[in-house]
Amino acid sequence: MKVCGDPNNLPFSNDRREGFENALAELVAGELGKDLHYTWWAQRRGFIRNTLKAGLCDVVMGVPTDYDPVATTAPYYRSAYVFVSRVDRGLDISSLSDVRLDTLKIGVHLVGDDGMNTPPAHALSARGLVSNVIGYTIYGDYAQASPALRLVEAVEKGEIDIAAVWGPLAGYVAKRASVPLRIEFIDGTHAFAPLQFAFDISMGVRKGDDALKRRLDDIIFRRSADIRALLERYGVPVVRKDQP
Repeated sequence: MKVCGDPNNLPFSNDRREGFENALAELVAGELGKDLHYTWWAQRRGFIRNTLKAGLCDVVMGVPTDYDPVATTAPYYRSAYVFVSRVDRGLDISSLSDVRLDTLKIGVHLVGDDGMNTPPAHALSARGLVSNVIGYTIYGDYAQASPALRLVEAVEKGEIDIAAVWGPLAGYVAKRASVPLRIEFIDGTHAFAPLQFAFDISMGVRKGDDALKRRLDDIIFRRSADIRALLERYGVPVVRKDQP
């Protein structure tokens, strides 16, 4: 089983196979009766073009379910953007419209300067919150371990008051943090439509590889309890399909 993954992107994957997508790949390979082989590639722009479409692998373990460049399996989890703060700060903030955000240092991930930033970054900008929003590039310094985690670690260290971040990143750091962290799903997001804050996540295969897609769908269905337990072990916050 040939998988393409990022060698430095916990909690999803790394080249020491410590991420939950690595664990899922092991489960899937076992079900298929295959040895697991990786091609490592930084998961940035061009990742799918240079890996799956180039024939270097047959499966990418985590893509949005409606991601058009690939054929996607049934979703195996659904997560959302969250607010994360230190418990000792007493910030029970869950809404982007909460007036307390006006006076807090808010961390967000930035992807680029061409409109491809994260939904919370766009929403906070639409609210006029610019001067107190601090951007952390999601790609970060790739020489560091799993650079996307720096945003949540900044909350842990007290460098910022609160962060709006993709749920699996927050949950993973919270499981290992030196101080308790509070995680709240971001609500009240309808006011910022058509921005989406919750996403189904699937495995991706090349378009036309229907046989492999069917086999993966079957594994996702049959091993759903084991997959849920795996996600819980990594602190991945999961939302229901009917949640926005």
